[in-house]
Amino acid sequence: MSDDASLRRELPIVAGADPGPAAGGRRLPPWLRQNLAPGGGHGETAALIAELGLETVCSSARCPNRLECWSQRTATFMILGNVCTRPCGFCSVPRGRTEALEDDEPQRVAEAARRLGLAHVVVTSVTRDDLPDGGADHFRRTVEAVRAATGGSVEVLVPDFLGKDGALETLMSARPDVFNHNTETVPRLYRSVRGRKSVYAWTLELLARAKRIMPDVRTKSGLMLGLGETRDELLDVLADLVDHGVDFLTLGQYLQPTADSLPVERYVPPKEFDELAGIARGLGFRKVASGPLVRSSYHARDMAEDALTAAPSAGRMAVR
Repeated sequence: MSDDASLRRELPIVAGADPGPAAGGRRLPPWLRQNLAPGGGHGETAALIAELGLETVCSSARCPNRLECWSQRTATFMILGNVCTRPCGFCSVPRGRTEALEDDEPQRVAEAARRLGLAHVVVTSVTRDDLPDGGADHFRRTVEAVRAATGGSVEVLVPDFLGKDGALETLMSARPDVFNHNTETVPRLYRSVRGRKSVYAWTLELLARAKRIMPDVRTKSGLMLGLGETRDELLDVLADLVDHGVDFLTLGQYLQPTADSLPVERYVPPKEFDELAGIARGLGFRKVASGPLVRSSYHARDMAEDALTAAPSAGRMAVR
């Protein structure tokens, strides 16, 4: 079986065919159908990731855009291992006993980014509440290694570090170009979606603190729709994010990755995503990506374009 055929079998959406039932048995609507040409650079990207022993959120979270992104020789790197310490109801990343950090992981991520020719690199992680700093210093080392290897810009998509003292300051010392922390859902659903350790107020404060520490960083957050949120709840969250200085917003459809994950309560039609994008821009977000298949790091370089073309600040390198 080819790499592309194997990938299609893994994903919750079947490319170019009747979408069929989702993981929980509910039929996917036609607008979630993908018509993607096979081939391209997918096999090369997969081979490079395997060669360097790296994890990607593309695979671990069963992202429906993986075939497209890997075919274009881009990926979102996931550091700190492949086991998470939090039981989020929406996520397919494994949970359980974590392993020791791999000291050379930042250099391997940087090498992959260099060989893929990436000008904008997105780095995310599992949540590691077991580490004294939540993995913040490992993030810092990875940002610095990637920037040194590529001369490009770096976007981080981070956990909340459980409010650990100094963790955010450690990470921000590497001066990432885009700082992303996902809100994921509305406050009423935080416990079921994100687990008991996640707190909505921490999400807002983390985003605001990142901006206070580094005022020229672009802050970013995203939400999944279709988990049972109401329109008014969603609009309240968007207003809160603007009030806390968030620049970029992503809105996408939640897709149940496994039968054990939270079910989809509603499939949001594309016209509603378009309407919400207009509302969000009116509220003051600089950039908005809103659509059924939008994900946090999907086409991240396009969204971060104004950050990439801005005059370099201390610690930031212009994209070549």
